Amino acid sequence: MAAENAYAAAGVDIAAGERAVELMKASVAASHRPEVLGGLGGFAGFFDASALAGYRRPVLATSTDGVGTKVAIARAMGVYDTIGYDLIGMLVDDLVVTGAEPLFVTDYIACGKVHPERIAAIVGGIAAACTAAGAALLGGETAEHPGLMDPEDFDVAGATTGVVEYDDILGADRVSPDDVVLALASSGLHSNGYSLVRHVLLEQAGWALDREVEELGTTLGEALLTPTRVYAKDLLALIRAVEVHSISHITGGGLANNLVRVIPDGIGIDLDRATWTPPPVFSLVQQAGKLPLADVEATLNQGVGMALVLPESSAAQAIELAEAAGIHAWVVGAAVAEPGSPARVSLHGSHSGY
Repeated sequence: MAAENAYAAAGVDIAAGERAVELMKASVAASHRPEVLGGLGGFAGFFDASALAGYRRPVLATSTDGVGTKVAIARAMGVYDTIGYDLIGMLVDDLVVTGAEPLFVTDYIACGKVHPERIAAIVGGIAAACTAAGAALLGGETAEHPGLMDPEDFDVAGATTGVVEYDDILGADRVSPDDVVLALASSGLHSNGYSLVRHVLLEQAGWALDREVEELGTTLGEALLTPTRVYAKDLLALIRAVEVHSISHITGGGLANNLVRVIPDGIGIDLDRATWTPPPVFSLVQQAGKLPLADVEATLNQGVGMALVLPESSAAQAIELAEAAGIHAWVVGAAVAEPGSPARVSLHGSHSGY
């Protein structure tokens, strides 16, 4: 029997890492765009920038993020092929709201011990989500951290780069007092607020992840692991077809706190809660934790994954395009002129059936 080398004795299994790479190769390759250049070197990914030659003034956009404590649910459930959608949703959709097309993604997985099949499942989900977003998974890193992380622990993060024509960058400067706000439905909690959700449902209420919850129509764990909706391709198609002024990706901080980031001073926006009913998981968190609505709205997306600020004349066509793509959309509010005042977003009324 061969003697164990010093690195392995310290807890780092190079062979396991190599097996993980072999297992993930096919799924990564399936995400590649034509601009990806392979076989040029093993330390970096290559993307042919001549593809940008058709732009008048190409502007690169970049974003980095992670999955957060949702990885604790994946680990407890033993399900690893869905959190890739959470990572990619958090990454590419931060680019798309500026009007940028995501080009490529790199990922980073830190773990206490490399379990090749688990790493391959995580990366397989990331690659599938990249394909859904139209971005290439260009490269990544799996790092084994024995002694720093427990053998079953892992975390997932990444970065993405996209491109947008300078004249087409969406933002607050385009918003006018006559605009309306269009909401695009989320698939659930997405990947934000899980520290609150886990504290309320798992710690305070003491619910088990395998508990069947009638309101959810599934187990608690399955509902909490619902993947983040990846809007990139459909939202880009909508932006190219309809006039849109600014877009907010509704992540940590909730609807109002994210929407106010994409409107200018002198504009106020009033949102009407009566226009939608949040999915049951949101009321479940609020009721189980006996939380004020303000606390929930300041943390969770409440069923709205994207908010588009656009001319009222664009709303009907935008709704039609979103619904055709399988994304429920509705007018949730409108902008008003408030000269001399800071940007404001307020929610009014009560949710129907909430």
